[in-house]
Amino acid sequence: MLIFMVKGSMQKRRDLTEGNILKNIWYLALPTMATSALWDLFNIVDMIFVGKLGPSAIAAVSMCGMMMGIIFTVAIGITTGTIALVSRFFGAKDFKTADKVVVQTIFLAIIASVIIGIGGYFLAEPIMRLLGAEGEVVDLGSLYFKIISACSFTIFLTFSLTSTLRGAGDAVTPMKVLIFTTLLNIILDPLLIFGIWIFPKMGVAGSALATVIARGVGMLLLINIFFKGHSYFHLKPKDFRLDFRIMRRIIRIGFFGSLQVFMRNISMLVLLKIVASYGTFTIAAYGICMRLRLATMMPGFGLSQASAVLVGQNLGAKKPGRAAKSAWITVGLYELLMGLFAVLILIFAPSIIKVFNTNPEVVRIGIQFIRILSLTLVFIALSLVIGRAFNGAGDTLSPMIITGFSLLLFRIPVTILLAKMMGMIGIWFGITLSDIVQGGIMSGWFLKGKWKEKKI
Repeated sequence: MLIFMVKGSMQKRRDLTEGNILKNIWYLALPTMATSALWDLFNIVDMIFVGKLGPSAIAAVSMCGMMMGIIFTVAIGITTGTIALVSRFFGAKDFKTADKVVVQTIFLAIIASVIIGIGGYFLAEPIMRLLGAEGEVVDLGSLYFKIISACSFTIFLTFSLTSTLRGAGDAVTPMKVLIFTTLLNIILDPLLIFGIWIFPKMGVAGSALATVIARGVGMLLLINIFFKGHSYFHLKPKDFRLDFRIMRRIIRIGFFGSLQVFMRNISMLVLLKIVASYGTFTIAAYGICMRLRLATMMPGFGLSQASAVLVGQNLGAKKPGRAAKSAWITVGLYELLMGLFAVLILIFAPSIIKVFNTNPEVVRIGIQFIRILSLTLVFIALSLVIGRAFNGAGDTLSPMIITGFSLLLFRIPVTILLAKMMGMIGIWFGITLSDIVQGGIMSGWFLKGKWKEKKI
């Protein structure tokens, strides 16, 4: 497998600033979509396994997912800055500087993972209680989160290195590595959760440990690939010197990218706090539905990643018109997919929810939420693709402001108001309205075209 990974990395470099835009989109998006689909399959399988442990286990893992989202905003910020710089330098054919960006990305990922790993380990239980968790949910969630936090460097480095490759236009190598590690994760999950064969029965902790082991293997594979030789990058041990000038550029761009995700996750945590007031069944249903929402976004992660890279590389090549066209074609493709997902969810909502949990109350609440949510999937598509296009251009401030307004200043007060007026169903409508607002504003600002003049 290791030989396969290394040989597979020696592919011919593709010029994404020339040729058919649609082909370039699929060239970048399909490998990432395949990886995302498999990762989503793992999330579903993981939730099914955890679901066998009961509603408390589902609630604990769901709450940890929200907490992890906030912690990894730092990793997302680093990779946002890296993708913007690497794609811009590749578009300008400045490959030497792109190599330097990779080295500084690795330094930043290591530093961030150490700081966040220590903090997350010691603050796990207080945060769980702050979110409204009680009893067994606190115990299970704290244990899960401590394991993930202590080994966060495996996830940080894997995420950073795969994103770097995608920024250069290589989505195939990350696909190979992540497919292998995700399959490993799926295999380890039941073994460690239920104590199959020679493995101990660890419950929720087994799910966390399986993730850490799989990501650690992925990290080692990627490090090996970068040092064995890659057609896009040529790193050597002597290259590993701190360059604060480049590091500052990564941080400057990535900071607002981190804030985008941070505000999004703060919004989700506040919503979780509101949902928690309705009890464990509602938390479980909410967790299941948000996993399903994430499932519909998985193809969008591949398409939006393609949009970011194409925008960045074409701006580097001094082709702003082609950059804009690439973004809008990508939006159109994702809108078609989201329309299909919405129809399927509306029709098969009961069957979908029952896959995760058969408790009648969880199923009833889940059906209600997921059907309302399906009505705004096309607006989620706009926000995701256009937001990443802004980031690819290095303009992370604009989507940060739009995200802050839509998900904090609008979503939270409107959701609280509707919940008081309508009860639990008001929460679902508050989320839906904020998705519409975010998608609309994001698209309108992108059309103004100021991002085309962004200097990074």
